[in-house]
Amino acid sequence: MAQKWTPDSWRRHEARQLPTYPDAAALAAAEEELRHYPPLVFAGEARELKRDLAEVAEGKAFLLQGGDCAESFAEFHPNNIRDTFRVILQMAVVLTFASKLPVVKVGRMAGQFAKPRSADTEEQGGVALPSYRGDNVNDIAFTPEARRPDPQRMVKAYSQSAATLNLLRAFAQGGYANLHQVHRWTHDFMGRSPWTRKYTDLADRIGEALDFMAACGINPDTVPQLKGTTFYTSHEALLLPYEQALTRQDSLTGDWYDTSAHFLWIGDRTRFDGSAHVEFMRGIGNPIGIKCGPSLEPDALLRLLDALNPAREAGRVTLISRYGYDKIEAGLPPLVRAVRREGHPVVWSCDPMHGNVVKAANGYKTRPFERILAEVRGFFAVHRAEGSFGGGIHCEMTGQNVTECTGGAVAVTEQALADRYHTHCDPRLNAAQSLELAFLLAEMLNQELAERRKAAA
Repeated sequence: MAQKWTPDSWRRHEARQLPTYPDAAALAAAEEELRHYPPLVFAGEARELKRDLAEVAEGKAFLLQGGDCAESFAEFHPNNIRDTFRVILQMAVVLTFASKLPVVKVGRMAGQFAKPRSADTEEQGGVALPSYRGDNVNDIAFTPEARRPDPQRMVKAYSQSAATLNLLRAFAQGGYANLHQVHRWTHDFMGRSPWTRKYTDLADRIGEALDFMAACGINPDTVPQLKGTTFYTSHEALLLPYEQALTRQDSLTGDWYDTSAHFLWIGDRTRFDGSAHVEFMRGIGNPIGIKCGPSLEPDALLRLLDALNPAREAGRVTLISRYGYDKIEAGLPPLVRAVRREGHPVVWSCDPMHGNVVKAANGYKTRPFERILAEVRGFFAVHRAEGSFGGGIHCEMTGQNVTECTGGAVAVTEQALADRYHTHCDPRLNAAQSLELAFLLAEMLNQELAERRKAAA
């Protein structure tokens, strides 16, 4: 029998990947301040996302989740938010047009600050300092003052998240996401990519269809879905004091929701038995994700699912595989078989980013585009072979013209990585690479849907 859950019951469990704050009183004051702030998202919105994800679990929709590896205070700018949002819109249009499935759009935005680290300290030139854990914990500069965990950074992260959400809601419902704007979502710097030309052709076809529909009396005034979209936010629920401070009891249902984002996930380093992060996520009503990597055994996954979704509620859990291009076809099938055998209704999503980090000859961390693509292919191959539905993609990407991942049609070379390498943590796909991935993903998704129709016939 599970113990009674409360928003602070996680504090009685083992908590890894949390910073050690030197001033306990300052931490308590920041938490108390956040507890009096308005929610960033609402319980009803989280329930709507859960219903949308239930459709994905049944193979009737597709999940597109993407955004920054780690948001930063320094790069906070409305143009950066807009540019990432419009690349996600482009990717969604490509996937919807090709698959004829609705696409559930979830951004790694408005809260994706904290990052797990492989070590508590970092050493440079014989000097050891606390590791950088994200802008809501400490600063990336390598000085004792910068690396000191500061709880007031949580308050600043809340303010930046609130402003980001405000802008995203305006973009999603204020006309920017109108399908008649489909041509205007392309960035100028993407013009060299052949996939941009293919997107322009697709946009032309959508425009012709919209003109025909308008002639039949179907327009944004009569069908509001044409002039707006639903956009959700997500982040890893890593910094538990922040998450607890924003956890509120819904006045309609009495259930508890983490109002820092619509969707939260547990990372590969914090999903162990007895984890404080698992305990916290057990009690919130939000849809949640679990990162599934090579170290996760089927029995451990089933224990997690029993703890996090004992009622087997559709749309509650998304399993995000992150194996690496050379491990997924061997590692993923046992998990898929175990979950199917036990009848858990989950969304299967592919994170092709985290298992494919390499170090270039010039010292930069990068992710080769061909390895990212190979892992996506392996993900769909596994689900076709197992008769399950590969229903999502989870990628770290940006609307900026960065040079962080090598390869793609507009080939980023190792030598070019230094040109525009701006990430605070891990390398991200740029806008052109993200659009290319969407087209190639659409081809794979169509193949998977064709196999499903064939099997059902």
